[in-house]
Amino acid sequence: MGTKRPTGVVGGQPFPGPQGHISNLGHMPLAVKGAYALTLVVGITEQGRGEAIMPRRAESDQDSQCSATAMRKATRRMTQLYDDALAPAGLRSTQYAIVDELHRKADAPPTMGELADTLVPDRSALGHNLRPLQRDGLIALVAGDADRRLRRVVLTAKGVAKLREARRGWKQAQARFDDVFGETAAARLRVTLLRTASDERLAALAD
Repeated sequence: MGTKRPTGVVGGQPFPGPQGHISNLGHMPLAVKGAYALTLVVGITEQGRGEAIMPRRAESDQDSQCSATAMRKATRRMTQLYDDALAPAGLRSTQYAIVDELHRKADAPPTMGELADTLVPDRSALGHNLRPLQRDGLIALVAGDADRRLRRVVLTAKGVAKLREARRGWKQAQARFDDVFGETAAARLRVTLLRTASDERLAALAD
Protein backbone atom coordinates (compact mmCIF):
# COMPACT_ATOMS: atom_id res chain seq x y z
CA MET A 1 0.00 0.00 0.00
CA GLY A 2 1.39 3.39 -0.97
CA THR A 3 1.74 6.49 1.13
CA LYS A 4 -1.56 8.12 2.05
CA ARG A 5 -2.17 11.59 0.80
CA PRO A 6 -4.96 13.57 2.42
CA THR A 7 -7.94 14.55 0.40
CA GLY A 8 -11.49 15.50 1.25
CA VAL A 9 -13.29 18.42 2.79
CA VAL A 10 -11.76 20.55 5.51
CA GLY A 11 -13.60 23.56 6.88
CA GLY A 12 -16.13 23.17 4.07
CA GLN A 13 -13.45 23.49 1.37
CA PRO A 14 -12.27 20.62 -0.87
CA PHE A 15 -8.54 20.14 -1.29
CA PRO A 16 -6.47 18.09 -3.74
CA GLY A 17 -5.94 14.37 -3.65
CA PRO A 18 -3.19 12.43 -5.49
CA GLN A 19 -2.16 13.60 -8.95
CA GLY A 20 -3.78 16.98 -8.26
CA HIS A 21 -7.37 15.67 -8.49
CA ILE A 22 -10.07 17.27 -6.40
CA SER A 23 -12.34 15.19 -4.16
CA ASN A 24 -15.37 16.77 -2.50
CA LEU A 25 -16.80 13.49 -1.11
CA GLY A 26 -20.14 14.40 -2.62
CA HIS A 27 -21.27 10.78 -2.51
CA MET A 28 -21.00 10.68 1.30
CA PRO A 29 -24.01 12.10 3.20
CA LEU A 30 -22.77 14.06 6.22
CA ALA A 31 -25.03 15.43 8.92
CA VAL A 32 -24.43 19.14 9.24
CA LYS A 33 -25.84 20.44 12.49
CA GLY A 34 -24.59 23.97 13.11
CA ALA A 35 -21.42 24.07 15.14
CA TYR A 36 -21.55 20.28 15.51
CA ALA A 37 -20.88 19.56 11.85
CA LEU A 38 -18.69 16.54 11.21
CA THR A 39 -15.88 16.80 8.67
CA LEU A 40 -14.76 13.48 7.31
CA VAL A 41 -11.09 13.33 6.41
CA VAL A 42 -10.19 10.59 3.98
CA GLY A 43 -6.79 9.22 3.08
CA ILE A 44 -6.35 8.09 -0.47
CA THR A 45 -3.59 5.64 -1.31
CA GLU A 46 -1.63 5.97 -4.50
CA GLN A 47 -3.68 3.02 -5.79
CA GLY A 48 -6.78 5.20 -5.42
CA ARG A 49 -8.40 3.28 -2.57
CA GLY A 50 -10.06 5.41 0.11
CA GLU A 51 -10.04 4.76 3.84
CA ALA A 52 -11.92 6.69 6.54
CA ILE A 53 -9.35 8.02 8.98
CA MET A 54 -11.15 10.27 11.40
CA PRO A 55 -14.17 12.58 11.77
CA ARG A 56 -13.57 16.10 12.99
CA ARG A 57 -15.93 18.55 14.60
CA ALA A 58 -16.02 22.05 13.23
CA GLU A 59 -13.88 24.17 15.54
CA SER A 60 -15.63 26.82 17.60
CA ASP A 61 -14.34 29.26 20.19
CA GLN A 62 -17.61 28.72 22.07
CA ASP A 63 -16.97 24.99 22.65
CA SER A 64 -16.67 23.82 26.23
CA GLN A 65 -13.37 22.14 27.08
CA CYS A 66 -15.15 19.86 29.59
CA SER A 67 -14.97 16.19 28.62
CA ALA A 68 -18.11 15.37 30.62
CA THR A 69 -20.06 18.10 28.84
CA ALA A 70 -18.94 16.84 25.43
CA MET A 71 -19.95 13.30 26.43
CA ARG A 72 -23.39 14.43 27.57
CA LYS A 73 -23.97 16.33 24.32
CA ALA A 74 -22.98 13.31 22.26
CA THR A 75 -25.13 11.01 24.41
CA ARG A 76 -28.14 13.27 23.98
CA ARG A 77 -27.74 13.32 20.19
CA MET A 78 -27.24 9.55 19.95
CA THR A 79 -30.21 8.91 22.24
CA GLN A 80 -32.38 11.02 19.96
CA LEU A 81 -31.30 9.01 16.92
CA TYR A 82 -31.83 5.57 18.46
CA ASP A 83 -35.03 6.48 20.32
CA ASP A 84 -36.51 7.76 17.05
CA ALA A 85 -35.55 4.54 15.24
CA LEU A 86 -36.93 2.32 18.02
CA ALA A 87 -40.18 4.25 18.55
CA PRO A 88 -42.23 2.13 16.09
CA ALA A 89 -41.43 -0.93 18.24
CA GLY A 90 -42.45 0.91 21.41
CA LEU A 91 -39.00 0.81 23.04
CA ARG A 92 -36.50 3.41 24.11
CA SER A 93 -32.78 2.93 23.56
CA THR A 94 -32.25 2.19 27.26
CA GLN A 95 -34.91 -0.52 27.17
CA TYR A 96 -33.53 -2.00 23.97
CA ALA A 97 -30.13 -2.30 25.65
CA ILE A 98 -31.75 -4.29 28.47
CA VAL A 99 -33.67 -6.77 26.31
CA ASP A 100 -30.67 -7.22 24.02
CA GLU A 101 -28.42 -7.95 27.00
CA LEU A 102 -30.94 -10.41 28.45
CA HIS A 103 -31.22 -12.18 25.11
CA ARG A 104 -27.44 -12.60 24.93
CA LYS A 105 -27.42 -13.98 28.47
CA ALA A 106 -30.45 -16.25 28.07
CA ASP A 107 -28.46 -19.29 29.23
CA ALA A 108 -27.41 -17.57 32.46
CA PRO A 109 -29.95 -14.86 33.36
CA PRO A 110 -28.40 -12.10 35.46
CA THR A 111 -29.55 -10.76 38.79
CA MET A 112 -30.56 -7.11 39.08
CA GLY A 113 -27.11 -6.29 40.44
CA GLU A 114 -25.31 -8.13 37.66
CA LEU A 115 -27.45 -6.44 35.02
CA ALA A 116 -26.75 -3.03 36.57
CA ASP A 117 -23.01 -3.75 36.60
CA THR A 118 -23.10 -4.70 32.91
CA LEU A 119 -25.19 -1.77 31.71
CA VAL A 120 -23.61 0.69 34.19
CA PRO A 121 -26.75 2.53 35.39
CA ASP A 122 -27.49 2.69 39.12
CA ARG A 123 -30.08 0.32 40.57
CA SER A 124 -32.83 2.96 40.72
CA ALA A 125 -32.39 3.89 37.05
CA LEU A 126 -32.37 0.22 36.06
CA GLY A 127 -35.55 -0.40 38.04
CA HIS A 128 -37.22 2.55 36.31
CA ASN A 129 -36.48 0.99 32.90
CA LEU A 130 -37.39 -2.56 33.97
CA ARG A 131 -40.86 -1.75 35.30
CA PRO A 132 -42.57 -1.06 31.95
CA LEU A 133 -40.84 -4.09 30.41
CA GLN A 134 -42.16 -6.28 33.22
CA ARG A 135 -45.61 -4.67 33.00
CA ASP A 136 -45.79 -5.46 29.28
CA GLY A 137 -44.69 -9.05 29.81
CA LEU A 138 -41.34 -8.66 28.01
CA ILE A 139 -39.29 -9.69 31.04
CA ALA A 140 -39.90 -11.65 34.21
CA LEU A 141 -38.21 -11.79 37.61
CA VAL A 142 -37.75 -15.40 38.65
CA ALA A 143 -36.29 -16.98 41.78
CA GLY A 144 -32.85 -18.51 41.41
CA ASP A 145 -32.41 -22.29 41.48
CA ALA A 146 -29.68 -22.34 44.11
CA ASP A 147 -31.00 -19.43 46.20
CA ARG A 148 -34.73 -18.74 46.03
CA ARG A 149 -34.17 -15.33 47.61
CA LEU A 150 -32.12 -14.29 44.58
CA ARG A 151 -34.24 -13.09 41.67
CA ARG A 152 -32.97 -13.23 38.12
CA VAL A 153 -34.13 -11.13 35.17
CA VAL A 154 -35.35 -13.29 32.30
CA LEU A 155 -36.43 -12.32 28.80
CA THR A 156 -39.81 -13.87 27.98
CA ALA A 157 -40.94 -15.25 24.61
CA LYS A 158 -42.86 -12.02 24.11
CA GLY A 159 -39.68 -10.12 24.88
CA VAL A 160 -37.74 -12.10 22.27
CA ALA A 161 -40.40 -11.23 19.68
CA LYS A 162 -40.23 -7.55 20.68
CA LEU A 163 -36.45 -7.58 20.37
CA ARG A 164 -36.73 -9.06 16.88
CA GLU A 165 -39.18 -6.30 15.93
CA ALA A 166 -37.02 -3.54 17.43
CA ARG A 167 -33.81 -4.80 15.85
CA ARG A 168 -34.91 -3.48 12.46
CA GLY A 169 -35.01 0.08 13.80
CA TRP A 170 -31.76 -0.42 15.69
CA LYS A 171 -30.00 -1.53 12.50
CA GLN A 172 -31.28 1.59 10.72
CA ALA A 173 -29.91 3.86 13.46
CA GLN A 174 -26.62 1.97 13.49
CA ALA A 175 -26.32 2.28 9.71
CA ARG A 176 -27.10 6.01 9.84
CA PHE A 177 -24.38 6.62 12.40
CA ASP A 178 -21.83 4.55 10.46
CA ASP A 179 -22.79 6.38 7.27
CA VAL A 180 -22.36 9.82 8.86
CA PHE A 181 -19.38 9.11 11.08
CA GLY A 182 -17.59 6.49 8.98
CA GLU A 183 -17.51 2.76 9.82
CA THR A 184 -13.84 2.73 10.84
CA ALA A 185 -14.15 5.81 13.04
CA ALA A 186 -17.40 4.49 14.56
CA ALA A 187 -15.75 1.19 15.50
CA ARG A 188 -12.82 3.02 17.11
CA LEU A 189 -15.21 5.28 19.00
CA ARG A 190 -17.08 2.28 20.44
CA VAL A 191 -13.81 0.81 21.69
CA THR A 192 -12.86 4.12 23.32
CA LEU A 193 -16.26 4.57 24.96
CA LEU A 194 -16.38 1.01 26.30
CA ARG A 195 -12.86 1.40 27.67
CA THR A 196 -13.93 4.64 29.36
CA ALA A 197 -17.05 3.02 30.84
CA SER A 198 -15.08 0.10 32.28
CA ASP A 199 -12.14 2.04 33.73
CA GLU A 200 -12.64 2.13 37.50
CA ARG A 201 -10.04 4.89 37.82
CA LEU A 202 -12.59 7.30 36.35
CA ALA A 203 -15.25 6.53 38.96
CA ALA A 204 -13.74 8.92 41.51
CA LEU A 205 -10.65 11.05 42.14
CA ALA A 206 -9.48 8.79 44.98
CA ASP A 207 -7.34 5.83 43.87
